[in-house]
Amino acid sequence: MNANEVKDIIEHLLERLPSDWLRLTTHRIDRFNEKLAKREFIEEFEKLGKATLEQYENLPTAFDYIRLGHPLSCVLEWAIARVNGLDSSSVISFSSEMMPLFAILRKNHFDGVKTRVLYNKSLPSNFDEEMIKEVYGYNFELREVDQFSNIDKYSGASVALTDFSFAWKSLDEENIDFMISLDAGLGSVIKVLNEEGEKYISEIQHVRRRESIAMTPHNCHNVLLKYIGRDSVVNQMISRDSLNQSIKDITSTNSDPCLGSCGLSVQYAIMMGLIHYANDHFAHQKIEFIVPPNCYGGTNDQARRVAACLDHVEIVDLPVDSGKDMVKELERILKEAANNNSVPFIIAEIPTNPRVEIPDLLKLEKVLTEVRNTRDGKTAVSPVFILDQTFCPNVKFLGQGDFLEKPQTISYVSGSKFPSAGLCTAGYCVANDNATKYLSYIDKHLKLCTNEVTSFQLKTLTELMPSMNDRINKAYKNTRTFVDHIQSELPNAKINFVSHELADKGFTPSVFSLDLPASGKNEEEREKNKRELNLRLIELMISSIPSESKYCVSYGQLKGCYWTIPATSTQGTTKEGDKDYIVRVSASGDMNVSKHKEVFSKFCRQYIN
Repeated sequence: MNANEVKDIIEHLLERLPSDWLRLTTHRIDRFNEKLAKREFIEEFEKLGKATLEQYENLPTAFDYIRLGHPLSCVLEWAIARVNGLDSSSVISFSSEMMPLFAILRKNHFDGVKTRVLYNKSLPSNFDEEMIKEVYGYNFELREVDQFSNIDKYSGASVALTDFSFAWKSLDEENIDFMISLDAGLGSVIKVLNEEGEKYISEIQHVRRRESIAMTPHNCHNVLLKYIGRDSVVNQMISRDSLNQSIKDITSTNSDPCLGSCGLSVQYAIMMGLIHYANDHFAHQKIEFIVPPNCYGGTNDQARRVAACLDHVEIVDLPVDSGKDMVKELERILKEAANNNSVPFIIAEIPTNPRVEIPDLLKLEKVLTEVRNTRDGKTAVSPVFILDQTFCPNVKFLGQGDFLEKPQTISYVSGSKFPSAGLCTAGYCVANDNATKYLSYIDKHLKLCTNEVTSFQLKTLTELMPSMNDRINKAYKNTRTFVDHIQSELPNAKINFVSHELADKGFTPSVFSLDLPASGKNEEEREKNKRELNLRLIELMISSIPSESKYCVSYGQLKGCYWTIPATSTQGTTKEGDKDYIVRVSASGDMNVSKHKEVFSKFCRQYIN
């Protein structure tokens, strides 16, 4: 397929573009094969050629969550691959300019391979060679070149950093292994140029999955419009002042928040910023990230990936679910950290996902503020509590008189949920007055990684954050009504949801999880039956209410009800023994609750009663 044929197909597509390709952050997982992510979509897209709107809409799901990739990122990568004579798997787009380089550096760090970074005239504006080497532990050599041709051989991996126009140019240069084409307003595209580089593809994809995001749908759309000679749709970067004030009002904090391209981008900046702070202030001391082993898969995986890169950083498991008490476990772990003179950073979700459990917050505050001593009697380093409050972004934890006013606490939220109502992936973090000293470090690493909020994301959050608390309240009421109905139908089922007492204190999530009562002669048979019932319930809800019920991993949506099984979606990289084979349900403030109750009762009559 030549460049003109590629342009014809792109032009045809853009005139019939499904609105959901630009509008949604989550896609249907009932037609998603994770093992064939992107490839199945591309193969079917290429077979279609010039198709109808309906045919485009019915393509297999490319990725279940656009942070990982989405239809337009796949189309962009396919187009660049075809123009360059590459397989589409060898082209990967990022919203970040720096993260594809970090992906190569990370793999070479573990493989003991040298890296040469070639550039012409200038580097990305926030490139900091010293910080990358000292904080991230990556090693490389920089070399400025006049042009990307006649490059000498190198006993390692050679990476060329170019302007974005090179993405569309085929480079006949055998001594360059990777080309990263950059645009400060859009992101970047990395091309794997030879067979030796193909072993990096899954690692590059995983960095995009865990520490960054794909080039956003709106930015991909603009790149494709420009490619066919059309005017792009420019979103001018608006002032952050209005959004900053909304977040400060909601969280009762005083410092401006840090804004990132997604929740995990923010978490990555938090982790690297705290490591940087610890290196500066507690040199030669071990750093411990204390993390629940069965929390959200991205949090878990990323924390362990960061620790794997640095000898002085390690992960300590914090049991929080299934009968384990977060506060007691944390007290034990912090005592050990003090004895070892370690620097303790805790990452925890409140409520937990998917079990929706909340610790005793008064006891938690006491444990976090307790002064401890090292073995030799010196005052131990105080812990920093990193709170993922994505499931309750309306709860005030950090202000005067709030639950976590006194401990050093940083809170972060995935904006793809309630803050944006599912319309973008941006995330944010704030700190209480005792933890504001860390924000400059976090911001520094968001900038270094070029994982900051995009202009469209900023505009979306600015428009939707003021209505967030009202949407949360309406969604909670629908969820409570649905939960009460399930409880009356299946009094023996285990439902993980907040109590009325906790709801009165402001914990009003719209997500609950359900352990269906299963039958069988032994535990193995009961588990098998439960997993079958999970799928039957979800299939019945979706087929009975297709306009509202959706097989999807997210929540905080404007309309309808989302269903998933955490063990097969959000806990994808969690250890098998810690996975939850239960049903997780997310209700919105705009749904037909009566119809959902009716279908659930039908399910009980058919499969349980």
